[in-house]
Amino acid sequence: MGRAAGESLGAAPRRLTRRTVSAHRLRWLGAAALLLLVAVPMLWTALEALRSGSQPAAWRALRQEPPLWHALALTLWTGLASTLLAWWGAAALLAQGFVRQGLARLLRGLPLMLATPHAALAIGLLFLLSPSGWLLRGFSPWLTGFDSPPPWPTTQDPWGLGLVLALVAKEIPFLLWTAATQLQRDDVRQRWRAEHALAQTLGYAPQRAFWLVLWPQLAVRLRWPLLAVLAYGLTVVDMALVIGPAAPPTLAVLAWQWLQDVDPATYAQGAAAGVWLALLVLACSALWIGLQAVLRRAMAHGRGRRGRAAGASLPARAGLGLLAGLYAAVLLALAVGSVSGVWAFPAVWPQSWTLAAWQQVALSSRTAWTTLWLAAGSSAIALVWSVAWLEVAPRRWDTAARPVLYLPLVLPAVLWVVGLYGVGLQLRLEGQASGLLLAHTLMVLPYVLLALSPAYLGFDTRCAQLNASLGHGTARFLWRVKWPLLRRSLASAAAVGFAVSVAQYLPTLYLGAGRFTSVTTEAVTLASGGQRSLTSAYAGLQIALPLLAFALAAWLGRPRRFRHAGAP
Repeated sequence: MGRAAGESLGAAPRRLTRRTVSAHRLRWLGAAALLLLVAVPMLWTALEALRSGSQPAAWRALRQEPPLWHALALTLWTGLASTLLAWWGAAALLAQGFVRQGLARLLRGLPLMLATPHAALAIGLLFLLSPSGWLLRGFSPWLTGFDSPPPWPTTQDPWGLGLVLALVAKEIPFLLWTAATQLQRDDVRQRWRAEHALAQTLGYAPQRAFWLVLWPQLAVRLRWPLLAVLAYGLTVVDMALVIGPAAPPTLAVLAWQWLQDVDPATYAQGAAAGVWLALLVLACSALWIGLQAVLRRAMAHGRGRRGRAAGASLPARAGLGLLAGLYAAVLLALAVGSVSGVWAFPAVWPQSWTLAAWQQVALSSRTAWTTLWLAAGSSAIALVWSVAWLEVAPRRWDTAARPVLYLPLVLPAVLWVVGLYGVGLQLRLEGQASGLLLAHTLMVLPYVLLALSPAYLGFDTRCAQLNASLGHGTARFLWRVKWPLLRRSLASAAAVGFAVSVAQYLPTLYLGAGRFTSVTTEAVTLASGGQRSLTSAYAGLQIALPLLAFALAAWLGRPRRFRHAGAP
């Protein structure tokens, strides 16, 4: 009997070991299936794009184009300048918010800024800064005395200053938000607070302690968001079409113009220009990472010099006020423009008011419906995939797969849509709703994964151990403990995906093949015309849809309040 009991006790660990091995195998199989589900279309798209842009004749014709080198110089200037200014601005605002423990107040207005699509912000700035814009109208009666708009290059200027301003204003909130996802992790925040306090006890001023101790650690965690900002600044099309230089345009716009040509040789030349942009992004990213490494070493050697960063918080406060004021002015300009009738220069306010533009937008409900189902569907698919991937993928798999998963972030948009179009043609998805949904999902997924990863990977593992000690399974733990605690991050990531989908211009235009129009494609198309009220209405709707998604996310993620038993 004793021998039988010993054998049964010895068999129990073997059963547990077999069950554990089986669970690990199922987990690896699930992770492999999820990776193949996304990596195959992404790699296929990238390879198709590179194949389309690798024709030798197209490269020879591209090098002989007269506007090429000027466009290349404009691209480098606008992309690098906007990235550098956005990076510095976000860092200065974070330093102030962290040191003064006002990070929550600093982030309060971010949902509105994140919900504003790139094209809508550019259209609002166009109506503010153009020679017939609101800014000059406000000064004309007292300072200029102009009776007609002057021929000043305040927008679409040959130096790209308007594009740099628009990019900086749009990317600072994105960098702030991605940094906040790191700072809001309990383990990271507590450790960094302790390190910041320790640095101050060693004689460092609070601002200097942030820059020397915390910022190098945070900057490493923000590498992928920064590279996404750099790649977007170098390859942006929709904002450059609205407010960027026009003669010549940036290289991305030039490539887009060639890609719209029906001549196969010109189309191949546009694809080759997209490959040039990809190489440019790669070179600038490597240069940026190298400079960051040098700067970190220089800061490490300079830690012995104590001192006070006098006045460092004043520019940050002024920068936050300017950023908030700029967004408020853009929204007001779009709101007034959408209901304006006759508005002769230099009158500050319209001479007549009308709702005709909004009535026309209401009549085109199919456009709004297309935008809604694309955004809702792609963000939901991306969120489900990201949760499943973060739940089952081993950490080393996740780290190794990130470069593939982030391909839509770092590849030029004009090159990416060339690949998407090639894949769509081969799968017969061009002009189909399924093809358009696939294109949007591939664009949305990296942003959702980027938004969700810090909170999901930073979840306290002791909760799972406590759940297992109580005899509950994994499904019960996920539904009753983990996902409810992460509902704010889940809702926020879904809202970000929704906003990214609404802002998609090139994939909708290319994969839609003229059969599908979205709010963004309509707004960008109208911006090149003279219909101020209709353009403002579409741009306003373009902002309103993501804003509603962020409002819903804030409501779903609000803290739960519990009543004590017996309380009235």
